[in-house]
Amino acid sequence: MCQLLGMNCATPTDVTFSFSGFSQRGGITSDHADGFGIAFFEDKACRLFIDHESAASSPIAELVKRYPIKSRNVIAHIRKATQGHIELENCHPFMRELWGRHWIFAHNGDLKDYFPALTGPYQPVGTTDSERAYCAILQGLRDRFGNAPPDLHGLFDAVAELVEPIQSHGTFNFLLSNGQALIAYGTSRLSYVVREWPFSTAHLIDTDVDIDFSKYTTPADRVAVITTEPLTDNEDWTSFRSGELLMFQAGKLVKRRLTMEV
Repeated sequence: MCQLLGMNCATPTDVTFSFSGFSQRGGITSDHADGFGIAFFEDKACRLFIDHESAASSPIAELVKRYPIKSRNVIAHIRKATQGHIELENCHPFMRELWGRHWIFAHNGDLKDYFPALTGPYQPVGTTDSERAYCAILQGLRDRFGNAPPDLHGLFDAVAELVEPIQSHGTFNFLLSNGQALIAYGTSRLSYVVREWPFSTAHLIDTDVDIDFSKYTTPADRVAVITTEPLTDNEDWTSFRSGELLMFQAGKLVKRRLTMEV
């Protein structure tokens, strides 16, 4: 299956340190070599980079590691294909528009026999179970709220209800953002850490690199990082409970809900 990386921040922050370790899992320290993607929000819109090459060898991934794009919400994905061929249209994250904003989604898992009735504007471009689930969530949100978007708390509650019938089909770990917050759901492996003042040194597991964040940050900075597996070996990562939905805003965990034990 695939691996996820999300970042939600109080101030615009670059993801180069975390992505440098994460990208190694795309064929060097792990075998997730069937494509990668990363999305950086800038308010309502985002920059999306995807490639069917592995994150360890892709020139696009190398660009991302060398170009410190700053963002408050970032979602990255490295793929190990379970459904769908190794093609560009099957690479995560997926992007759609809803209520005048870009929405970004990436999934880790395998949904068996999942073919929702998609009758609205959200249709999959590729052939993955992941994109079908994403379209079903957006269709469900539009059906519930029409043209009047809810506040973030109403959005969170609606997503919590929409994921329940989907997760019954298998492993369903995902990251979802509209640029205002980052929502994460875990049914198997997902962990997070919050970095805040006073910052300390972090050391990457997948490559022998460390950084002293205190040299580059201020008291106004705060960063939540969410991954399939912890990226560092000297920080206190918190594991999601099975079936737990979390929402991060400005680098803080602001809402959580256990949808059901799975």
